[in-house]
Order: sequence, then C-alpha cells, then structure tokens
Amino acid sequence: MAAAKMVGLPARKTDRDRERMTITEPLRLQRAEQAERLRSERFDIVIVGGGITGAYAAMDAALRGFKVALLEKDDFASGTSSKSSKMIHGGLRYIEQGNLPLVRHSLLERQRLRRNARHLVQRLPFLFPVLSVGGVFDRRLAAGFESLLWTYDLAGGWREGILHQKLSKSEVLAHCPTFKADRLDGGFLYFDARADDARLTLGIARTAAFHGAAVLNGAKVTDVRREAGKVAGVVVEVDGEEIAVRSRAVVIAVGSWLRDWNGAGKDVDVPNIRPAKGVHVAVPWLKIQNDCTVTIPVPGRNRRATITRWGDTAYLGTTDEDYTGDLDDVHCTREELDFLLDGARSALDIDIEPEEALGSIAGTRPLVAPPGGKTIEVKRNHEIRTDPDGLVTVVGGKLTTSRHMAEQTIDAAQAVLGERRRVRTKDAYLLGAAGYDPEAVVASGGLRAHLGERYGTESAFVSQILAAEPELNTPVVAGLPYLEAEVVYAARHELARDVDDVLSRRTRSRIQARDASADAAQRVAELLQRELGFSDAERERQVAAYRAATTKEKDILLGYTATSRTADQFETAQMGQRA
Repeated sequence: MAAAKMVGLPARKTDRDRERMTITEPLRLQRAEQAERLRSERFDIVIVGGGITGAYAAMDAALRGFKVALLEKDDFASGTSSKSSKMIHGGLRYIEQGNLPLVRHSLLERQRLRRNARHLVQRLPFLFPVLSVGGVFDRRLAAGFESLLWTYDLAGGWREGILHQKLSKSEVLAHCPTFKADRLDGGFLYFDARADDARLTLGIARTAAFHGAAVLNGAKVTDVRREAGKVAGVVVEVDGEEIAVRSRAVVIAVGSWLRDWNGAGKDVDVPNIRPAKGVHVAVPWLKIQNDCTVTIPVPGRNRRATITRWGDTAYLGTTDEDYTGDLDDVHCTREELDFLLDGARSALDIDIEPEEALGSIAGTRPLVAPPGGKTIEVKRNHEIRTDPDGLVTVVGGKLTTSRHMAEQTIDAAQAVLGERRRVRTKDAYLLGAAGYDPEAVVASGGLRAHLGERYGTESAFVSQILAAEPELNTPVVAGLPYLEAEVVYAARHELARDVDDVLSRRTRSRIQARDASADAAQRVAELLQRELGFSDAERERQVAAYRAATTKEKDILLGYTATSRTADQFETAQMGQRA
C-alpha cells in the first residue's frame, strides 16, 4: 500500500513588528546621558511637556525618523495625565452633547490602545442603575437611554466584541450589592476600557526613547530661542544647569499650564485656556464591593459620578468646575470630598466617613473655551496652532485621543520643517505590549499577574532583579502589592528621581494608601539613594518633602487648618507620617 502523501502547509513567519518590539535587555535610561544629548545634539523637534500628548508626540516623531527631544519640568504625567478618571472611552455624554464624531473617533482610538498597550489598557464594564427615585435617570427615561447605548455601540462600541446589556435588579446587585435595593428597578451595562494613566504616559515616553528620542524629566523650559525670526530651540534648566537646546521646530504641549506660560512671540494670539478642576478620592473597596465601574447620581447636580474598583480601593469621582488657582498646587477640598460621599450615600447603602478616605488626587482639564457657561458642557475637542515663527502649540482633547492629537501635532511640526513623513503610531506597540497575552498572564494571579499588568513582557526584567536580590521581594507599602524590586527598576529604567516619582506615579501608592505611603518614604529613599548615589542630606530632604506633601493633602481634604486643629486631630493626622 502506498504511503500516504504528506500535505505541505505553509511555514509561519515571525511577526516583524512584534519581533522588533520584544527586547531581551532592559531599556536603561540615565539622566546624565539624556542631559548630555541636550547639550551636544541638534534636534529636528523639541517637545515641551511630558504629559500624554507630549509623550505620544515624541513617540510619533521618533517613529517618523526625526531627531526629537521630550522635556518635562517635573515628572512624566505629573500634571493632568496622572489625575484623570483613568478611563479610555468614547464618552456617552459626548453623544448627549451631539458630538458623535468625537465619540466615533474616540472608540477607534480606544481599540488601538487596547492593541498597542494591551498590558496597560483593560476592558472595563460600566453599570448604570435605573432607580425608582433620584436615579441617574428614572424608569420613564430608560428606553431613551437604551437608544443612547445602541448609538454608542454602533458608533464603535462593538469593536470590543460585546454589546450593551439590560440587567434585572438581581443582576445589578450581583455587580454591586451595596445598592439600595428598595429603590432599584434594574440597570444597563456597557463596555469601555481603563488604564493607569501615569504608567501609560510613562510607557509611551519610554517607547519614544527606545526609538531614539531624548527624554528627560526635571527639565524646565524657561524660554523659546529664536534666530532670524524663527524658532531655533529652547532654554532648559536641568539640575541647576542652564542648557541651550538647538532645534529646527518647537512644540508646546503643556496642557493647562498654557494659561500661565505659552512660549509665544510678541503680538501672537494663543488659544483660550480654561482649566477645569476634577477630583477623585479613594475609599476602601469593601465599603462599595463593586466589580465594575458604577455610575451614581449626584443630588442637586445635573451630572453623574463614578466609582471604579482598583485593587482593594475604589476611586470615586469626579467634579468639573472652573479653576483659577495655582496649577502646581491643586487639591481635593473637604467640600468636594463631602459632595462625592453624599452622592455615594444617596444611591448606596453604605456608612462611610470622610476620615476613611485613603487618598485623593486633583487635576485640571485643559479646556479650549472662553469664560462663561458650565465646564461640563464644553466640548473636549483639541486645537493645534502654528505661529508665523514656526512655534506649534497643541492643547485640549482627552486621554483617549492622545495618539491622534500627537499625529496631527507632528504633521504640523513637519510642515514647519518642510518635510512630509508617514505616521506610524496607529499599529505601533508600546514596550511590554508585543506578544503579551493578558488573559493567560492574569488568569492564575500571583506575582506574574501583578507584574504583567504593570510591565507586560518587560516584567521579566523585574523578575531578574528579584532573582538576583530575593530580599527585594518585599512590599514597599503596607497593604499594597508593589515590591521593593520595583523601586529599583524605576530608578534604573524609568527615570525615577525621587520618592514622589515612585510613590505617586511609578506606583499609585499615594492615592491608594496615602498614610502608609508616607511610612514607606524612608525605605524608598534608601533604595533610590543606593541606585542614584545622592547624598544623605538629599535622602532626608526627599523624605521630609514627601511627608509634608501628604500631610498637607490630608489637611486640605479633611478641612483642617492651623487654628482649627485640636491636639487629637493633629496626632491622628501625624500617625501615618512618622518614620
């Protein structure tokens, strides 16, 4: 009998994009090397502002082959980009505003982030309850709201592979058992996504560096240089040194800070910037027990608040009010805390006191709008302007559409240069995303799952630190999963400079456990000192500064003042601040 003939199958080829972005050695970023590049190189484009828009613009420019520098006066994402609602979404309320094009485009960008930053951007269900009294909407409006959800699905929500669902009362309670059952009729569930906004911004900035960009935090731009009436670079302060950085084009991407500094030449109109303050507070998750983002009514206000689970905490937010104060010193006040807690109590059967708040964040949205009217009604569009001298300014928009904003910004910058190069960020992986399988990594939990959600495939480099120094397999903040090895990794590979960089943004310890993070400040400073080599005096300065900042945050949140504190209040506020 003749042997069966083998059927030949085509050989699979390696995915070149995945292969290119899968690294076997960690990206090592050192401040001294980045600063030297600023002194010695001439760049095509300098980008001022290390938030999500500036970081993505740097990545876009680097992928197009431009020599680019990204400069941030404080830390990457230290402004608005670490203080958002952390939602990657189309925005139902933009449909209510009639801004369907923004929703459609946002949902397309959401899916791009779900692919390109798959380790950092996860699917997130949103629950809208239908309450008989005092709900987000009452039962008479439920049919109309479902039509809104169908519009959302058809505009691009379907890209997630799952459509909205109508829920019974018992199904709503299964997702959030603390809802007041006697007022609950049912609900709706639809699907968007979320991200740790600070780590997403950092990941984009590091990916820009991987593709050749010079990136540096703690680099404050003080002036825009001009020669023969055209932009020629910037002046930047780095660790006490003033550096004249040469560049053929300059992009200003400073968000709300454009209100106070714009770098523009004389007699040049700049966009109308209207910062809108938003706050979030963290409360113990056991108080809420939600497994998705829950939308709740806010009594007396024509808006909704949300509660999102993050680890063992729940983030409650947000407000949306004009802000005219110091952009570098924004805090959640006692009035705002009470406002959010009152909203939670109105829909949920919970007993939660202001003193139980674990932490808070406050930031501003850079709205492009003149004064007048409610900030919540302002459309979240962005604006890009090119001045006669070649200065490019971008402002506005939202986290979800940052890639597209960056694309248009670099389009404008390359027009100043007289060049035309194709955008490459639509399918460009971030470091850690290529080849990462979130379901497989997270399914069994444990250390691998924790590291995977933060570093993707780069988590192997943290594991290598743990293997070399097992003693670093110790939580750095009591009650949180972050390890001492992650502090070391942040110093070696993520340009972390100080205690606040680590506890506020490389980890989210400050909002999740403010007082415990203050207790951990000393150990974090010791680990950073070991890696970065600063003095004992600098170590103690960082510890004192961080503890003072968290004490101030707590005082403002709880409404304490120098004259109103009792001795007991002072002692309570200091308990978590001592070494």
